[in-house]
Amino acid sequence: MHYDKSEKRYFTSAKFKPCLIEPDSDQYLSQLRAVADDGMRPEGIWLSNMPEADLMPIPHRRVEPSVLRMILGAIRGRKATEIVYQSMNPKRPDPEKRGISPHAFGHDGFRWHVRAFCHIEHKFKDFLLSRCLECKITGSAEATSDEDRLWQEFIDLRLKPNPRLSKAQQRVIASDYHMEDNELRLRVRKALLYYFNKRLRLDVAEALDRPQEAPIVVANRAAFEQALLCAQS
Repeated sequence: MHYDKSEKRYFTSAKFKPCLIEPDSDQYLSQLRAVADDGMRPEGIWLSNMPEADLMPIPHRRVEPSVLRMILGAIRGRKATEIVYQSMNPKRPDPEKRGISPHAFGHDGFRWHVRAFCHIEHKFKDFLLSRCLECKITGSAEATSDEDRLWQEFIDLRLKPNPRLSKAQQRVIASDYHMEDNELRLRVRKALLYYFNKRLRLDVAEALDRPQEAPIVVANRAAFEQALLCAQS
């Protein structure tokens, strides 16, 4: 390293090699994203002389703090709640009261859900947090997370480059996703499998005319489809 008298700081030289940490592109880019996301420098950010960067704006869903606080309390205390929920189901056009026993939160990449046992349909479901308009604790939970089979069970997926891509394109996709032997293995909670399928466009990969729009596909397709069918039933 060399010392810059005008800047009063050290800079790396052309022969610099880190000794205390390993170079990590993901860590650098995640910190750059954290700064670019809100224009602030959170604690622990060590970047300097940052390049100009911006993020594609994604509308944030508002979650009522009092609702979140009440659901958190219900999860911690294993309680049941009554929520006022606005469904997008055409058969339920207006907000309605629903009894649920929440036990966990899940994120699909864009939105937060509360995983809960529905007292009306008598099964575990996801409820979008931003559509929970009101909430109050009503008593003891009617079911626990141990009874939520889809939440407790996982599927080991094997992803590979879309075989309809050229060999060179497949190689770069394998590199993009840190694949080993042309495969990426991921363990996915079955309760989140529907969102995983939609987020990576795995549901439309074979139907698309341009394989570039769905660069990865599932190698163990039969097991994936069976698990997905169970998750949606």
